Amino acid sequence: MTRRTLALLLGSAIAVLMIAGVLLFKPWLLFVDVRVDDALPPTTTAQPTTTAQPTPPTPSATSTPSPTAPREVSAGSFTSHEHDTSGSVRIVQQPDGSRVLAIENLATSNGPDVHVWLSASDVIEGIDGWYAAGGADHLDLGMLKGNLGNQVYEIPAELDLSLYPSVDLWCEQFGVSFGAAQLAQST
Repeated sequence: MTRRTLALLLGSAIAVLMIAGVLLFKPWLLFVDVRVDDALPPTTTAQPTTTAQPTPPTPSATSTPSPTAPREVSAGSFTSHEHDTSGSVRIVQQPDGSRVLAIENLATSNGPDVHVWLSASDVIEGIDGWYAAGGADHLDLGMLKGNLGNQVYEIPAELDLSLYPSVDLWCEQFGVSFGAAQLAQST
């Protein structure tokens, strides 16, 4: 094999590796922001308690009144992991009993294949938290719609939320968390 042939083969191999690396890592996503502005569900505020005696129910009244407004079930704020991530999350129960995950004021890096997970893992700060959700049970709510703004995701009706104490923005391609939020029960 001549030097020229060897140089041509080496150059071709380097070019193929560079193209494969660019396609795999998608570095241009770091420079592209995708803003989403889903309508966030309102929630009821806590009603003041009174010391008055409750009135007995009338015969036509039901024992469990149906809510007339969305109710916040749990909430939390994002902790940064692999990428700087900020914003808050709320799980909201709608009057019809359906539930949604609302992400508010999200700011993180754009990335390939980032999903929104309800995770069985608690949030761990620092580098140890980057991988914690990957080994835990989770429910994938879908691809992250954008790296900035407000987003809403449907939660399956049959899901037991007590099994999932956190929300994780998980990059499936690289097996790492961009950021996560520990959920606290709302009062």
